[in-house]
Amino acid sequence: MIQDRIIAEALSWEGTPYRHQACRKHVGCDCLGLVRGVWREVYGCEAEIPDAYAPDWAEAGGEEALIDAARRHCIERDAPEPGDLILFRWRPNLPAKHAGILVAHDRFIHAYQGNAVTVSSLVPQWRQRIAGAFQFPES
Repeated sequence: MIQDRIIAEALSWEGTPYRHQACRKHVGCDCLGLVRGVWREVYGCEAEIPDAYAPDWAEAGGEEALIDAARRHCIERDAPEPGDLILFRWRPNLPAKHAGILVAHDRFIHAYQGNAVTVSSLVPQWRQRIAGAFQFPES
């Protein structure tokens, strides 16, 4: 199943240092770079290459760039399942600007500033910020 491949590849990125706009396993990545790198390893190509972006890109533009891209390439779900892409928004009035991959019903992997790629518990503080869940395509 594709979800098993997604989870295995995502977990192989654990410990990769945080680097804004990077997407190289064991070298550096940000949250989007983690998703891009996993996609590249599983599917053999990039889904799409984003334009350069600043750390506050989503707040500055107000556009739902992450959600729009996820809808172009993945299948939207009502509730996340292991192996799904999950997107987060920090506040209800802001666009989604953080991404992770659910590796179990209660854990997800992500990269965020000041930390390496890590698995975190999907505690209520994270769960309430989920802006969307998306299943990766079968091929």
